[in-house]
Amino acid sequence: MGHKVLFAENAEACLRVMQENPVDILLLSINLPKKESLKVISYMTGQNMKMPVIMVTVSNEIPLAVRCIKMGTYEYLTKPLDIERLNIVFRNTVAETILQKEVQLLKTELRTKELFCNIVGRSMSLRKAMEQAMQVMETELNVLLLGESGTGKELFAHAIHLGSKRKQGPFVSINCAAICSELSDSLLFGHKKGAFTGAISDHAGYFEQADGGTIFLDEIGDMNSDIQAKVLRVLQERKIRRVGEKTEKNIDIRVISATNHDFSKAIRNNTFREDLYYRLEEFPISIPPLRERREDIPMLASYFLDQFCSTNNLGPMQVSDIALSNLADYPWPGNVRELKNAVQRAAVTASGPFIERLAISLQTPRPPLEKSEPLPTVSEYQDRPPLRPQEKRNENDPTVTMDELEEEAVRTAFDKYKGNAVRAASSLGISRATFYRKLKKYGISG
Repeated sequence: MGHKVLFAENAEACLRVMQENPVDILLLSINLPKKESLKVISYMTGQNMKMPVIMVTVSNEIPLAVRCIKMGTYEYLTKPLDIERLNIVFRNTVAETILQKEVQLLKTELRTKELFCNIVGRSMSLRKAMEQAMQVMETELNVLLLGESGTGKELFAHAIHLGSKRKQGPFVSINCAAICSELSDSLLFGHKKGAFTGAISDHAGYFEQADGGTIFLDEIGDMNSDIQAKVLRVLQERKIRRVGEKTEKNIDIRVISATNHDFSKAIRNNTFREDLYYRLEEFPISIPPLRERREDIPMLASYFLDQFCSTNNLGPMQVSDIALSNLADYPWPGNVRELKNAVQRAAVTASGPFIERLAISLQTPRPPLEKSEPLPTVSEYQDRPPLRPQEKRNENDPTVTMDELEEEAVRTAFDKYKGNAVRAASSLGISRATFYRKLKKYGISG
């Protein structure tokens, strides 16, 4: 009847064929030895295999066939087979299977639109990230979102929470870069009234606030190494203890974290714990930068423009084709956040309903600092031939003093890592305390 048929002589072979091939319909004999047909149906139910099963039986086995139907079998046929009846059952089964797939696809698309309503775009790279988020959201796996600043990692985190079994629970977001060591215990785990000066009442920390829900550790790569050890312990034991209390409290949380750092480098440089990394990256998802999904730029620009005009009671506005072509040529180092800012500025300064150009600097930015040549360490400077210490740099004499070399190295590291003392100090091979002293010595500040 035009179908491609695969044969299996027993239940074991049948399961193997289904695992190795895209089977649409299973025609299963009920007379397999040792009731193996029931084992096949039970296995399919346990593995959530959705393909329809048509049982083939003899008249005296009809009660068993009815039992199979109760287990999920689509239909049964009796021997000797009526070919016309078989043809009708197959046509109906195929039609219903196609309909079910279309319904399921529509349901998935509607759910995706609902959960990712604040994430705009149709590019393949963005859709792949959304599909991965849909796959993991109903599990309890910890998710690590990888992406540059401004790509929408927190929007993904919130969508995963809303699509999870914890959606009725709290969603607590933490900026890990803003937590200092001195206050970390109180902020993360809470404190008891009177535990320290200023503790005028009991306080629930971030982890306790997220109990029964999701905690989002944003910019986890910037977390202080001392705090990393404390977070690792919580993730391992699922217990917290408030400052000033003796007893621990169990917590039920799901962890989603995000970073724009290269963890492999951070682990090599001992700025991030490898054991914590493996706790966090049970399911990693890469969020694409805007330059890798340029086809989404017109849609994003229109979305931000409509949103801004509606919020600020402005009339309808559009971005001209010329302005859109300029947007496509720009590399967008600040990603979606930078595009949103540019559209909003353009809407404010536009003299009419059409935006002819956006207030962005259409210049190719410098290559990312992470790809530049590694900075020499202090020890590498010291291994160079001795320099005349009192001579200053001039156009005709390339020699410099050690202090000048040191200042240049410290200043370059400070700029390269955007003021992140831990990473800058690590790149120079010195401690963070020493790096701070050098900053003070040479008057370097943000």
